Amino acid sequence: MNSVTIPDKIRILIVEDEGIVALELQESLEQEGFEVVAVADNAIDAIAIIKKEDIDLILLDIHIKGELDGIQTAIRINQLKNLPIIYLTAYADSETFERAKATKPSAYLIKPFRINDLRRAIDLALFHFVNQTTPTEVKEKTPEKRRNIEQDSILHFNNAIFIKQNYKYNKINVEDIQYLKADGNYTYIQTVEKRHIIKYSLQNIIDILSTDKLVRVHRSFAINMSQLTSFNENQLFLGQEEIPIGRNYKEAFLQLFKSY
Repeated sequence: MNSVTIPDKIRILIVEDEGIVALELQESLEQEGFEVVAVADNAIDAIAIIKKEDIDLILLDIHIKGELDGIQTAIRINQLKNLPIIYLTAYADSETFERAKATKPSAYLIKPFRINDLRRAIDLALFHFVNQTTPTEVKEKTPEKRRNIEQDSILHFNNAIFIKQNYKYNKINVEDIQYLKADGNYTYIQTVEKRHIIKYSLQNIIDILSTDKLVRVHRSFAINMSQLTSFNENQLFLGQEEIPIGRNYKEAFLQLFKSY
């Protein structure tokens, strides 16, 4: 895969014909740390922006202004550039879904949706896009080579890890990590400023970091003890973040403290 330089902030194009909806979506995305490059309400403007700007991901409504709807627009976009596309639509019927599916989108979200659902869809879309391989490439790689490629997505050096996202390794200082959250085969790495996702198990990352500051407190959570601000019988607080304490982890957690 060729080396491509992607900005630190994910650059998103919104294609949405309802002005208020587009504005609310832009504000929500910017609060989440994304950069909204532009907003378009029709295919012609959207394609012109894609030709001119560096776009990392497209949020595309199916019902937009002009002769081309969102699905037809996606077909034109796919002919120009290989970009992850997430459909945002009020259409839940099977016919529309099948038409959309044929364009191989990264996700298909039905309105109304929660910003957390969109954030997760964006994280997964970018992860799969960066790590995608063609069928030919898969055949040519031995199991050992594929395993090495997967393991190359995270590196550890001194008090930092580097995770491979958007075609480059991004540094995360261990001290900036608030908590880790397991989600199936993925783990979310939450820092004070943003959230990262990587296809490693929670225990794998704990083992890689190998620091006593990172403590598992739940089947799905590990916290950075230096970020802990308070706790009670059932919850831990890391600033505004609330993390549950698992029953099987509570005793080991309390043993970390000395009582006088």
